[in-house]
Amino acid sequence: MIATACFRLPAAAFLAALAWSSQTAPAGESMVKDRAGLAAALQKPEAGTVIRVAPGRYEGGLMATALKGTKDQPIVITAADPAQPPVIEGGAGGIQLSGCQWVELSHLHFSGATANGINIDDGGSGKPAAQGIVLRHLVVENTAPAGNRDGIKLSGLDAFTVEHCLVKRWGAGGSAIDMVGCHGGTVQDCEFRHDGAAAGDANGVQMKGGSADVTVRRCRFLGAGGRGVNLGGSTGAPYFRPPGALFEAKNLTVEDCLFVDCQAPVAFVGVDGATVHHNTFIYPGRWALRILQENRGPGMAKCRSGVFSHNLILFRSGELREAVNTGPDTNPESFRFESNAWHCEDRPADTRRLIRLPVEEKSGTFGKAPQFRDPASGDFTQTPNSPVRGAGMRTGEAPLSPGRKD
Repeated sequence: MIATACFRLPAAAFLAALAWSSQTAPAGESMVKDRAGLAAALQKPEAGTVIRVAPGRYEGGLMATALKGTKDQPIVITAADPAQPPVIEGGAGGIQLSGCQWVELSHLHFSGATANGINIDDGGSGKPAAQGIVLRHLVVENTAPAGNRDGIKLSGLDAFTVEHCLVKRWGAGGSAIDMVGCHGGTVQDCEFRHDGAAAGDANGVQMKGGSADVTVRRCRFLGAGGRGVNLGGSTGAPYFRPPGALFEAKNLTVEDCLFVDCQAPVAFVGVDGATVHHNTFIYPGRWALRILQENRGPGMAKCRSGVFSHNLILFRSGELREAVNTGPDTNPESFRFESNAWHCEDRPADTRRLIRLPVEEKSGTFGKAPQFRDPASGDFTQTPNSPVRGAGMRTGEAPLSPGRKD
Protein backbone atom coordinates (compact mmCIF):
# COMPACT_ATOMS: atom_id res chain seq x y z
CA MET A 1 0.00 0.00 0.00
CA ILE A 2 1.40 3.40 -0.98
CA ALA A 3 0.83 5.85 1.85
CA THR A 4 0.14 9.56 1.46
CA ALA A 5 -0.60 12.42 3.78
CA CYS A 6 -4.22 13.12 4.75
CA PHE A 7 -5.87 16.47 4.15
CA ARG A 8 -6.11 18.58 7.29
CA LEU A 9 -8.19 21.74 7.36
CA PRO A 10 -6.54 24.67 9.17
CA ALA A 11 -8.26 25.49 12.46
CA ALA A 12 -9.33 28.97 11.36
CA ALA A 13 -11.01 27.62 8.24
CA PHE A 14 -12.69 24.87 10.24
CA LEU A 15 -14.18 27.36 12.70
CA ALA A 16 -15.34 29.56 9.86
CA ALA A 17 -17.06 26.60 8.24
CA LEU A 18 -18.86 25.71 11.46
CA ALA A 19 -20.34 29.19 11.52
CA TRP A 20 -22.53 28.14 8.61
CA SER A 21 -24.24 25.34 10.54
CA SER A 22 -27.08 27.70 11.56
CA GLN A 23 -30.43 27.89 9.81
CA THR A 24 -29.68 31.24 8.16
CA ALA A 25 -26.92 32.67 6.01
CA PRO A 26 -25.94 36.21 5.00
CA ALA A 27 -27.01 37.80 1.74
CA GLY A 28 -25.29 36.06 -1.15
CA GLU A 29 -25.08 32.82 0.84
CA SER A 30 -27.39 29.87 0.45
CA MET A 31 -27.49 27.09 3.05
CA VAL A 32 -28.97 23.78 1.88
CA LYS A 33 -29.71 20.68 3.92
CA ASP A 34 -31.53 18.32 1.54
CA ARG A 35 -31.52 17.25 -2.08
CA ALA A 36 -34.52 19.38 -3.07
CA GLY A 37 -32.92 22.45 -1.55
CA LEU A 38 -29.65 21.80 -3.35
CA ALA A 39 -31.37 21.28 -6.72
CA ALA A 40 -33.30 24.52 -6.23
CA ALA A 41 -30.19 26.46 -5.24
CA LEU A 42 -28.49 25.42 -8.49
CA GLN A 43 -31.11 27.20 -10.59
CA LYS A 44 -29.56 30.52 -11.77
CA PRO A 45 -27.68 31.77 -8.71
CA GLU A 46 -26.20 35.24 -9.18
CA ALA A 47 -22.49 35.99 -9.49
CA GLY A 48 -20.85 35.86 -6.08
CA THR A 49 -23.37 33.42 -4.58
CA VAL A 50 -21.96 30.77 -2.23
CA ILE A 51 -24.06 27.62 -1.89
CA ARG A 52 -23.07 25.79 1.31
CA VAL A 53 -24.15 22.16 1.54
CA ALA A 54 -24.71 20.65 4.97
CA PRO A 55 -23.17 17.29 5.91
CA GLY A 56 -25.21 14.29 4.82
CA ARG A 57 -26.06 12.16 1.82
CA TYR A 58 -27.65 13.56 -1.34
CA GLU A 59 -28.95 11.72 -4.39
CA GLY A 60 -26.90 12.36 -7.52
CA GLY A 61 -28.14 13.36 -10.96
CA LEU A 62 -27.84 17.08 -10.16
CA MET A 63 -27.87 19.54 -13.06
CA ALA A 64 -27.01 23.22 -13.50
CA THR A 65 -27.10 25.10 -16.81
CA ALA A 66 -25.65 28.46 -17.89
CA LEU A 67 -24.50 29.60 -14.46
CA LYS A 68 -22.65 32.91 -14.91
CA GLY A 69 -20.24 33.92 -12.23
CA THR A 70 -17.38 36.31 -12.93
CA LYS A 71 -13.65 36.10 -12.39
CA ASP A 72 -13.93 38.35 -9.33
CA GLN A 73 -17.27 36.92 -8.14
CA PRO A 74 -17.44 33.20 -8.94
CA ILE A 75 -20.40 31.05 -7.99
CA VAL A 76 -19.18 28.64 -5.30
CA ILE A 77 -20.76 25.29 -4.38
CA THR A 78 -19.04 23.95 -1.30
CA ALA A 79 -19.40 22.08 1.99
CA ALA A 80 -20.85 23.95 4.94
CA ASP A 81 -18.33 22.02 7.03
CA PRO A 82 -15.25 21.05 5.00
CA ALA A 83 -14.33 18.53 7.70
CA GLN A 84 -17.57 16.65 6.91
CA PRO A 85 -18.01 16.85 3.12
CA PRO A 86 -21.52 16.07 1.89
CA VAL A 87 -21.68 12.82 -0.08
CA ILE A 88 -23.48 12.92 -3.44
CA GLU A 89 -24.37 9.34 -4.30
CA GLY A 90 -25.46 7.57 -7.46
CA GLY A 91 -27.27 9.00 -10.43
CA ALA A 92 -26.10 8.69 -14.01
CA GLY A 93 -23.74 11.49 -13.01
CA GLY A 94 -23.15 13.02 -9.63
CA ILE A 95 -23.46 16.54 -11.04
CA GLN A 96 -23.42 18.09 -14.51
CA LEU A 97 -22.56 21.72 -15.19
CA SER A 98 -23.40 22.73 -18.75
CA GLY A 99 -22.48 26.02 -20.40
CA CYS A 100 -21.30 27.54 -17.11
CA GLN A 101 -18.64 30.16 -16.44
CA TRP A 102 -16.65 31.02 -13.31
CA VAL A 103 -18.05 28.28 -11.06
CA GLU A 104 -16.17 26.52 -8.26
CA LEU A 105 -16.92 23.12 -6.70
CA SER A 106 -15.05 22.40 -3.47
CA HIS A 107 -15.02 20.03 -0.49
CA LEU A 108 -17.61 17.65 -1.96
CA HIS A 109 -17.59 13.84 -2.17
CA PHE A 110 -19.08 12.02 -5.19
CA SER A 111 -19.62 8.27 -5.12
CA GLY A 112 -21.25 5.56 -7.22
CA ALA A 113 -22.32 7.40 -10.38
CA THR A 114 -23.20 5.04 -13.23
CA ALA A 115 -21.84 7.25 -16.04
CA ASN A 116 -19.44 10.05 -15.02
CA GLY A 117 -18.87 11.20 -11.47
CA ILE A 118 -18.69 14.87 -12.53
CA ASN A 119 -19.54 16.11 -16.04
CA ILE A 120 -18.71 19.69 -17.05
CA ASP A 121 -19.22 20.85 -20.64
CA ASP A 122 -19.81 23.86 -22.83
CA GLY A 123 -23.34 22.83 -23.78
CA GLY A 124 -22.18 21.05 -26.91
CA SER A 125 -21.66 24.02 -29.17
CA GLY A 126 -18.12 24.93 -28.17
CA LYS A 127 -19.09 28.63 -28.41
CA PRO A 128 -18.62 30.04 -25.91
CA ALA A 129 -16.44 27.65 -24.01
CA ALA A 130 -17.14 26.85 -20.40
CA GLN A 131 -14.67 29.15 -18.69
CA GLY A 132 -13.11 29.66 -15.28
CA ILE A 133 -14.22 26.35 -13.76
CA VAL A 134 -12.41 25.37 -10.53
CA LEU A 135 -12.57 21.91 -8.92
CA ARG A 136 -10.88 21.88 -5.54
CA HIS A 137 -10.69 19.39 -2.65
CA LEU A 138 -13.09 16.88 -4.22
CA VAL A 139 -13.29 13.11 -3.82
CA VAL A 140 -14.73 11.15 -6.75
CA GLU A 141 -14.90 7.37 -6.34
CA ASN A 142 -16.49 4.14 -7.53
CA THR A 143 -17.72 5.40 -10.88
CA ALA A 144 -19.28 2.52 -12.88
CA PRO A 145 -16.89 -0.45 -12.77
CA ALA A 146 -16.81 -1.16 -16.51
CA GLY A 147 -16.85 0.67 -19.81
CA ASN A 148 -15.96 4.21 -20.81
CA ARG A 149 -16.95 5.86 -17.55
CA ASP A 150 -14.95 8.78 -16.20
CA GLY A 151 -14.42 10.12 -12.74
CA ILE A 152 -14.37 13.69 -14.09
CA LYS A 153 -15.41 14.50 -17.67
CA LEU A 154 -14.44 17.92 -19.04
CA SER A 155 -15.54 19.04 -22.52
CA GLY A 156 -14.87 22.46 -23.99
CA LEU A 157 -13.34 24.16 -20.94
CA ASP A 158 -10.96 27.10 -21.02
CA ALA A 159 -8.95 28.60 -18.14
CA PHE A 160 -9.79 25.85 -15.67
CA THR A 161 -8.14 24.42 -12.54
CA VAL A 162 -8.39 21.00 -10.89
CA GLU A 163 -6.42 20.80 -7.65
CA HIS A 164 -6.16 18.77 -4.45
CA CYS A 165 -8.65 16.20 -5.73
CA LEU A 166 -8.70 12.44 -5.16
CA VAL A 167 -10.18 10.22 -7.87
CA LYS A 168 -10.26 6.48 -7.32
CA ARG A 169 -11.82 3.50 -9.09
CA TRP A 170 -13.41 4.73 -12.30
CA GLY A 171 -14.56 2.77 -15.37
CA ALA A 172 -12.03 0.24 -16.68
CA GLY A 173 -12.35 1.81 -20.14
CA GLY A 174 -12.47 5.42 -18.96
CA SER A 175 -10.30 8.04 -17.31
CA ALA A 176 -9.98 9.59 -13.89
CA ILE A 177 -10.08 12.92 -15.76
CA ASP A 178 -11.04 12.93 -19.43
CA MET A 179 -10.63 16.21 -21.34
CA VAL A 180 -12.03 16.83 -24.80
CA GLY A 181 -11.19 20.18 -26.38
CA CYS A 182 -9.93 21.83 -23.19
CA HIS A 183 -7.45 24.71 -23.19
CA GLY A 184 -5.33 26.72 -20.81
CA GLY A 185 -5.90 24.51 -17.78
CA THR A 186 -3.99 23.04 -14.86
CA VAL A 187 -4.36 19.76 -12.97
CA GLN A 188 -2.17 19.86 -9.88
CA ASP A 189 -1.62 18.23 -6.49
CA CYS A 190 -4.13 15.46 -7.21
CA GLU A 191 -4.08 11.71 -6.68
CA PHE A 192 -5.49 9.07 -9.03
CA ARG A 193 -5.80 5.53 -7.71
CA HIS A 194 -7.16 2.42 -9.31
CA ASP A 195 -6.76 -1.28 -8.67
CA GLY A 196 -3.76 -2.10 -10.85
CA ALA A 197 -4.58 -4.95 -13.23
CA ALA A 198 -8.32 -4.51 -12.52
CA ALA A 199 -8.08 -1.04 -14.04
CA GLY A 200 -7.84 -2.60 -17.51
CA ASP A 201 -7.36 -0.02 -20.26
CA ALA A 202 -8.20 2.91 -18.00
CA ASN A 203 -6.28 6.19 -18.13
CA GLY A 204 -5.39 8.46 -15.26
CA VAL A 205 -5.60 11.80 -17.10
CA GLN A 206 -6.44 12.11 -20.80
CA MET A 207 -6.26 15.26 -22.99
CA LYS A 208 -7.58 14.96 -26.52
CA GLY A 209 -10.03 16.38 -29.10
CA GLY A 210 -8.07 19.58 -29.78
CA SER A 211 -6.91 20.12 -26.20
CA ALA A 212 -3.97 22.52 -25.84
CA ASP A 213 -1.83 24.31 -23.27
CA VAL A 214 -2.70 22.03 -20.35
CA THR A 215 -0.29 21.24 -17.50
CA VAL A 216 -0.40 18.26 -15.12
CA ARG A 217 1.91 18.79 -12.15
CA ARG A 218 2.68 17.29 -8.74
CA CYS A 219 0.15 14.48 -9.11
CA ARG A 220 0.30 10.84 -8.04
CA PHE A 221 -0.83 8.00 -10.31
CA LEU A 222 -1.12 4.73 -8.38
CA GLY A 223 -2.15 1.60 -10.29
CA ALA A 224 -3.97 3.94 -12.66
CA GLY A 225 -4.35 1.47 -15.54
CA GLY A 226 -3.07 1.13 -19.07
CA ARG A 227 -1.90 4.75 -19.41
CA GLY A 228 -1.17 7.05 -16.51
CA VAL A 229 -1.33 10.17 -18.68
CA ASN A 230 -2.66 9.97 -22.24
CA LEU A 231 -1.28 12.94 -24.17
CA GLY A 232 -3.78 12.91 -27.03
CA GLY A 233 -6.08 10.08 -28.03
CA SER A 234 -8.71 9.37 -30.67
CA THR A 235 -11.71 11.68 -31.05
CA GLY A 236 -14.58 11.76 -33.52
CA ALA A 237 -14.50 14.83 -35.78
CA PRO A 238 -17.79 16.35 -34.47
CA TYR A 239 -16.38 16.56 -30.94
CA PHE A 240 -13.23 18.57 -31.64
CA ARG A 241 -12.92 21.98 -30.04
CA PRO A 242 -12.13 24.05 -31.98
CA PRO A 243 -13.84 22.35 -34.93
CA GLY A 244 -11.40 21.28 -37.61
CA ALA A 245 -8.36 21.10 -35.32
CA LEU A 246 -5.69 18.94 -36.95
CA PHE A 247 -4.17 17.60 -33.74
CA GLU A 248 -5.55 15.56 -30.88
CA ALA A 249 -3.57 17.69 -28.46
CA LYS A 250 -0.83 20.32 -28.48
CA ASN A 251 1.58 22.00 -26.06
CA LEU A 252 0.99 19.74 -23.06
CA THR A 253 3.20 19.45 -19.99
CA VAL A 254 3.58 16.74 -17.32
CA GLU A 255 5.97 17.64 -14.50
CA ASP A 256 6.92 16.56 -10.98
CA CYS A 257 4.48 13.63 -10.94
CA LEU A 258 4.80 10.15 -9.46
CA PHE A 259 3.69 7.05 -11.36
CA VAL A 260 3.57 3.69 -9.55
CA ASP A 261 2.48 0.38 -11.13
CA CYS A 262 1.07 1.83 -14.37
CA GLN A 263 1.29 -0.30 -17.52
CA ALA A 264 2.58 2.75 -19.40
CA PRO A 265 3.01 5.85 -17.25
CA VAL A 266 2.89 8.17 -20.26
CA ALA A 267 1.56 7.80 -23.80
CA PHE A 268 2.08 10.39 -26.55
CA VAL A 269 -0.88 9.76 -28.88
CA GLY A 270 -1.36 12.01 -31.91
CA VAL A 271 0.05 14.93 -29.95
CA ASP A 272 1.75 17.87 -31.66
CA GLY A 273 4.30 18.83 -29.01
CA ALA A 274 4.35 17.74 -25.37
CA THR A 275 6.96 17.88 -22.61
CA VAL A 276 7.29 15.27 -19.87
CA HIS A 277 9.99 16.25 -17.40
CA HIS A 278 11.11 15.71 -13.79
CA ASN A 279 8.74 12.81 -13.11
CA THR A 280 9.40 9.59 -11.19
CA PHE A 281 8.29 6.27 -12.68
CA ILE A 282 8.22 3.27 -10.32
CA TYR A 283 7.85 -0.22 -11.84
CA PRO A 284 6.13 0.48 -15.17
CA GLY A 285 4.32 -2.69 -16.15
CA ARG A 286 5.09 -2.86 -19.89
CA TRP A 287 6.60 0.37 -21.22
CA ALA A 288 7.99 3.57 -19.75
CA LEU A 289 6.27 5.50 -22.53
CA ARG A 290 4.43 4.98 -25.80
CA ILE A 291 4.44 6.93 -29.07
CA LEU A 292 1.22 6.15 -30.96
CA GLN A 293 -1.15 7.43 -33.62
CA GLU A 294 -4.79 6.42 -33.16
CA ASN A 295 -6.52 9.17 -35.18
CA ARG A 296 -5.54 8.84 -38.83
CA GLY A 297 -8.03 11.34 -40.24
CA PRO A 298 -7.07 13.54 -43.20
CA GLY A 299 -4.46 16.15 -42.32
CA MET A 300 -4.08 15.03 -38.70
CA ALA A 301 -0.64 15.72 -37.27
CA LYS A 302 1.39 12.59 -36.78
CA CYS A 303 2.56 12.18 -33.23
CA ARG A 304 5.64 14.39 -33.02
CA SER A 305 7.88 16.81 -31.11
CA GLY A 306 7.75 15.15 -27.71
CA VAL A 307 10.32 15.92 -25.03
CA PHE A 308 11.14 13.34 -22.35
CA SER A 309 13.72 14.79 -19.99
CA HIS A 310 15.02 14.62 -16.42
CA ASN A 311 12.75 11.71 -15.54
CA LEU A 312 13.69 8.88 -13.18
CA ILE A 313 12.65 5.39 -14.27
CA LEU A 314 13.02 2.46 -11.87
CA PHE A 315 12.07 -0.83 -13.50
CA ARG A 316 12.44 -4.61 -13.29
CA SER A 317 13.74 -6.62 -16.22
CA GLY A 318 10.96 -9.21 -16.02
CA GLU A 319 8.21 -6.61 -16.27
CA LEU A 320 9.33 -3.94 -18.75
CA ARG A 321 8.81 -5.20 -22.29
CA GLU A 322 10.66 -2.27 -23.81
CA ALA A 323 11.41 1.27 -22.74
CA VAL A 324 9.48 2.88 -25.60
CA ASN A 325 6.63 1.36 -27.58
CA THR A 326 6.51 3.06 -31.00
CA GLY A 327 3.49 2.56 -33.25
CA PRO A 328 3.04 3.14 -37.00
CA ASP A 329 2.31 6.54 -38.59
CA THR A 330 4.26 8.43 -35.93
CA ASN A 331 7.35 10.63 -36.09
CA PRO A 332 9.57 9.28 -33.29
CA GLU A 333 12.67 10.89 -34.82
CA SER A 334 11.30 14.29 -33.79
CA PHE A 335 11.34 13.33 -30.08
CA ARG A 336 14.07 14.35 -27.65
CA PHE A 337 15.37 12.23 -24.75
CA GLU A 338 17.67 14.06 -22.38
CA SER A 339 19.10 13.74 -18.85
CA ASN A 340 16.87 10.83 -17.82
CA ALA A 341 17.99 8.38 -15.12
CA TRP A 342 17.25 4.74 -15.97
CA HIS A 343 17.80 1.95 -13.42
CA CYS A 344 16.99 -1.75 -13.69
CA GLU A 345 16.54 -2.82 -10.09
CA ASP A 346 17.28 -6.53 -10.54
CA ARG A 347 19.95 -6.23 -13.26
CA PRO A 348 21.60 -2.82 -12.85
CA ALA A 349 24.66 -3.72 -14.93
CA ASP A 350 22.39 -4.44 -17.90
CA THR A 351 20.40 -1.22 -17.69
CA ARG A 352 22.03 0.51 -20.65
CA ARG A 353 21.61 -2.53 -22.89
CA LEU A 354 17.94 -2.92 -21.94
CA ILE A 355 17.03 0.67 -22.80
CA ARG A 356 16.39 1.05 -26.52
CA LEU A 357 15.13 4.46 -27.61
CA PRO A 358 13.99 5.80 -31.01
CA VAL A 359 16.67 8.53 -30.79
CA GLU A 360 19.86 8.78 -28.78
CA GLU A 361 19.56 9.81 -25.14
CA LYS A 362 21.62 12.93 -24.33
CA SER A 363 23.34 13.15 -20.94
CA GLY A 364 21.39 10.24 -19.50
CA THR A 365 22.47 7.99 -16.63
CA PHE A 366 22.08 4.21 -16.55
CA GLY A 367 22.28 1.75 -13.68
CA LYS A 368 22.74 4.19 -10.81
CA ALA A 369 20.40 3.26 -7.98
CA PRO A 370 18.31 6.19 -6.68
CA GLN A 371 18.16 6.67 -2.94
CA PHE A 372 14.55 7.26 -1.87
CA ARG A 373 13.63 8.59 1.56
CA ASP A 374 11.00 6.01 2.51
CA PRO A 375 9.65 3.99 -0.43
CA ALA A 376 7.82 1.53 1.85
CA SER A 377 5.51 4.34 2.95
CA GLY A 378 5.21 5.85 -0.52
CA ASP A 379 7.83 8.58 -0.21
CA PHE A 380 9.80 8.44 -3.46
CA THR A 381 11.54 11.77 -3.00
CA GLN A 382 15.30 11.39 -3.07
CA THR A 383 17.82 11.85 -0.29
CA PRO A 384 20.48 14.57 -0.68
CA ASN A 385 23.06 11.84 -1.42
CA SER A 386 21.16 10.20 -4.26
CA PRO A 387 23.40 9.91 -7.36
CA VAL A 388 20.54 10.89 -9.69
CA ARG A 389 19.18 13.95 -7.87
CA GLY A 390 18.91 15.86 -11.14
CA ALA A 391 16.19 13.53 -12.38
CA GLY A 392 12.75 12.74 -10.98
CA MET A 393 10.32 14.79 -8.94
CA ARG A 394 11.64 18.10 -7.64
CA THR A 395 8.83 18.59 -5.13
CA GLY A 396 9.80 18.17 -1.50
CA GLU A 397 6.73 16.24 -0.41
CA ALA A 398 3.88 14.19 -1.79
CA PRO A 399 0.66 16.03 -2.66
CA LEU A 400 -2.10 15.79 -0.13
CA SER A 401 -4.85 13.22 -0.48
CA PRO A 402 -8.18 14.65 0.70
CA GLY A 403 -10.52 12.23 2.40
CA ARG A 404 -8.11 9.32 2.47
CA LYS A 405 -8.93 6.81 5.19
CA ASP A 406 -7.79 3.50 3.74
